[in-house]
Amino acid sequence: MAVTEEKINVQGMSCGHCTAAVEKALTALPGVEKAVADLEEKNVTVTYDPGQTSRDDIVKAIEEEGYEVV
Repeated sequence: MAVTEEKINVQGMSCGHCTAAVEKALTALPGVEKAVADLEEKNVTVTYDPGQTSRDDIVKAIEEEGYEVV
């Protein structure tokens, strides 16, 4: 299994609840091993198997939580 780690800029996170919501949405996707949102840096680092999920799936999950990917 080839694992990819990607940092994605996310706008709109303003508190711990926001980061938890993004992390929960991403770890629910198939193939996502880890998602760590950083409130100060306004990003999320996602470790995933691109054979099971795509960057588009990740972006969609973030946007469905109400945040903007830039």
